[in-house]
Amino acid sequence: MTYKRLEITDFGGPEVLNIVEESTLPEPADNEVRVQVLVTSASFTDIMIREGKYPEVKKKPPFTIGYDMVGIVDKTGSRVTGFKAGQMVADLMVIGACSQYVCLPEDLLTAVPDGLDPGEAVSLLLSYVTAYQMLNRIARIQSGQRILVHGAGGAVGTAMIQLGRLLDLEIYGTASKAKHEMISGLGATPIDYRNEDFTDRIRAISGDGVDAVFDPIGGKNLKRSFAVLRPGGKLVCYGFYNAVLGKGGSIPLDFLRLKLWDVLPNQRSASFYSIGAARKRHPEWFSADLAALFDLLAKKQIKPIIDRRLPMSEAAEAYKRIGNAEVNGKLILEVSKIPA
Repeated sequence: MTYKRLEITDFGGPEVLNIVEESTLPEPADNEVRVQVLVTSASFTDIMIREGKYPEVKKKPPFTIGYDMVGIVDKTGSRVTGFKAGQMVADLMVIGACSQYVCLPEDLLTAVPDGLDPGEAVSLLLSYVTAYQMLNRIARIQSGQRILVHGAGGAVGTAMIQLGRLLDLEIYGTASKAKHEMISGLGATPIDYRNEDFTDRIRAISGDGVDAVFDPIGGKNLKRSFAVLRPGGKLVCYGFYNAVLGKGGSIPLDFLRLKLWDVLPNQRSASFYSIGAARKRHPEWFSADLAALFDLLAKKQIKPIIDRRLPMSEAAEAYKRIGNAEVNGKLILEVSKIPA
C-alpha cells in the first residue's frame, strides 16, 4: 500500500516543497503506534523550519515537514496498551506530521475526545497550547489584567483573545484593518499597526500601559513592546516574523536584548517562549494543558477560527498566504480523507 508525504528537499522557499509517494507503509516498533494522519496545521513555524531558521530543528533536509497532527490509530506495536485501532489521537511532532502515515511512541500521543472535529482539534496543539502556556505559565496573567497581543488576527492571536476573555482580561490587539471586525467580535480592541503607533494608542487608552505583551514580530518591535509595559509587566517574545521574512531584525540579537532587559533593574521582565522547548523541560505541562483545552473545546467555551482547509497538495499556497499575513486564524492541511 502506498502513501504520500510532504518533504522539503533543501532549506529555502516554497520551491523546496515536494510530495513524495512511498511504496510501503511504515511498521510500528513494539512501543509505537502507526497513525493515519488526517490533518495538520500550516503555521509560520513551518516556514521558519523550511528556511532553516528554527533553532530547535537540527536535522538537515530532506525531511518531512509538519508541526502537529491529528489522526486515527491504524496499527499498534506489541507492547502498546493505551491505544487501539480506530481511536483518534494527537501529537506535536515539530517535523514529520505532513505524512499520511507516521509511527510514534505511545507515550507521546494524546487521546482526542470523541465527537471533536479533527480540524478544530489540531488547531489546539500548537496555537492554543502556545497561547495558554504564555498566559498562564510564563506571564502568569491574573483575572482582570490588561494585555497587548501582536498579530491578533492570526492563529495564536485569536486563540489568546478567546482564552483571555475567559480570564476577563482587557485585551488590545494589533492587526491589519481587514481583521479588525473579527478581533472586535472576539472581544478585543483592535489597533491598526499599519496606520497607528501602538505605543501612542496604548498610552492614550490605558494611561500607564499593559501588564503583558505577546510579540511574535521581533526586531524593532520588541523595544516598542517593552516600552508599553507598566511596572511589574512582562514581555513574552515567541517568534521572529521580521527576521525570517527579511523585514529587519536579527534572531541572535533579539535573544540578547531579551536577556539584557530581563536582568536590568527596570521593574519589568522579558523572556522568549518556545512550545518545543517548554515541552522538553516540562512534558507534564503539555499533556495537562492540551487536555484542559480539549475540555474547553468540547464544552464550546472556545471555538478555533479556521480560515480555510486545503489539501496537502496546496501546501505551498497555504504557506504563501501565511507569509503574506492573509490568514484569519488557522489554516488546516487535510493530509488524508477524513472519515464521514
